[in-house]
Amino acid sequence: MKKQLFLLGFAICSITMVGQTEKKESWYFKVAGSYFTQTAATEFPTVGGNAALNKVYVGGKLVSEESVTGSFGEGFRSGAAVGYRFNTRLGAEMGINYYSSADKTMAQTTTDVIFISGGRPVYNFKSVGQISAFDLAPALVLFLGEQSGFEPYTKVGVLVPVYGDLEITTDAIAPTGVANPATVAIHSVDKVKPNPTVGFMAVLGTSYKLGKNISAFAELEYRNFTVHGKSKETTEFTMNGQNALAGRTEAQIHTNYVNRLDVNSNNAATNPNGLNSTKPMDELSSYVGISGVGLTLGLKYSL
Repeated sequence: MKKQLFLLGFAICSITMVGQTEKKESWYFKVAGSYFTQTAATEFPTVGGNAALNKVYVGGKLVSEESVTGSFGEGFRSGAAVGYRFNTRLGAEMGINYYSSADKTMAQTTTDVIFISGGRPVYNFKSVGQISAFDLAPALVLFLGEQSGFEPYTKVGVLVPVYGDLEITTDAIAPTGVANPATVAIHSVDKVKPNPTVGFMAVLGTSYKLGKNISAFAELEYRNFTVHGKSKETTEFTMNGQNALAGRTEAQIHTNYVNRLDVNSNNAATNPNGLNSTKPMDELSSYVGISGVGLTLGLKYSL
């Protein structure tokens, strides 16, 4: 009896070990494209001293005002990944992706007449932001079993941006301070560099075998992370279509983002000595979100 129980236990262990180690492939490679919609919209940060507001003036009077909210989570992504299956159920992936967000209006003022309010001119302008970035995406994959060619799976991991920026384009019709000409068309491009950050992703997907080594796959992905500004640089500045960047001061071209402004900061609002125009300006740091839900379609090649 003991011998029979031993043999039965040995058989069960053997079957269990085979079930855990049997796998259809070890390494696999994926290429894909994705489209994301934004989630968790928040108020955009201040842009060039202008709050994230959409203001409309008529006859020098404010007739409407609303907060400008949103996320840079809407956009397109392309990428590739390499994966390894430890067994039929568990695997790991490393992806590399390029993401380009949709354009988002971050601040805007519309007025039919330029005037002075609170010591500052009110004029027409619009600031639009767009994020582009490369990221690495390590993840663990849980395969749920194949049936009729379909193999569903879940995936959780992190997102690590390795390169990218927030590009803010501003177009304005601003006063010159003289009668002739009274206004000037200004076009500027600012690039905000981020601090290192890490995000989170969760995926539900399935593959469908097209051939011995080729499969098509689809994934529904949720991702969530924010980007913290580190510095800003003006890369373009034109007046009436003419390059005027050389006439800008160091403080107007470069900005360092800090967590606190005090009397030692290079900012006229807190420093009693005013702004040193020969050094980068200090401004309070801000965050923008890149959270979204996306659909990914692609092909998988298994070794």
